[in-house]
Amino acid sequence: MAGNREYKSDVFAMLMEDRGNALELYNAVNHSDYADPGEVEICTMDRGVSLTVRNDASFVLDMSLSIYEHQSSVCPNMPVRSLVYLSSILGSRIKERNIYGRKLVKIPTPRFAVFYNGDEEQPEQYDLKLSDAYERPMENPELELTCRVYNINYGKNRELLEKCTFLREYMTFVDYVREFLREPEYMELEHAIELAIDRCIREDVLREFLMEHRTEVVKVMKLDYTFDRQLMLERADSREEGREEGREEGREEERVKIALRMLRDGRLATAEVAEYSGLETETVEQLVKTGKL
Repeated sequence: MAGNREYKSDVFAMLMEDRGNALELYNAVNHSDYADPGEVEICTMDRGVSLTVRNDASFVLDMSLSIYEHQSSVCPNMPVRSLVYLSSILGSRIKERNIYGRKLVKIPTPRFAVFYNGDEEQPEQYDLKLSDAYERPMENPELELTCRVYNINYGKNRELLEKCTFLREYMTFVDYVREFLREPEYMELEHAIELAIDRCIREDVLREFLMEHRTEVVKVMKLDYTFDRQLMLERADSREEGREEGREEGREEERVKIALRMLRDGRLATAEVAEYSGLETETVEQLVKTGKL
């Protein structure tokens, strides 16, 4: 993936760009009571190390570097990804300091959390460890990294959501999108997102944020759902590997449908449509040439 791609944040990451929201979530996770958003230092990382849809947020508060991620699909590789993110952030923070000298270079204490709101049933909280990915397990690994996963779906981690207003309202928005998608008359994803935004604004849920960022929220939600759909297709591919060829044709048709929806939207380049849909670039170009839009 090209390092200079213009990455798009998902809605969670957009919300976490606000220092007040970052402070509120930090307090909820750590049972602290910091009150000044000015104490929060939002960190940025090399965009070349992130995913197509950015779902990460990182900030420094109380000498701790918190790396928070949102996931709408189960991913056991979060510790590996967090390690890459941490390396990128620390590289930027200490590039002007002498790490070869006799003086100890201090760094903020890293802490990692993942907020999951996918459809698959998952425990309320659990830990993912970097050492689980080691080809040769060690009893006492020399390098360990632990991500605490919080399931923020309805009925899970109530105390956390009660303490963090924006996270609770974000989940309300997500649930509204899902609710409209289940209605036959609202099958189109963009329509469901628009209706969910309208409902949230009426009910004073993320009202100011959604009014200010409405266009981008619609776009990144569509990309996020498409990305998750592609992950589902890839998992289906692995489960169905070796089975009848006709099933592969069905999956190919589904990818074509995804590509056509994005091409009609007109906001993405041909290469990006190919990447998100899982089709070859030549296939997407052929769809454009044959006028199937």
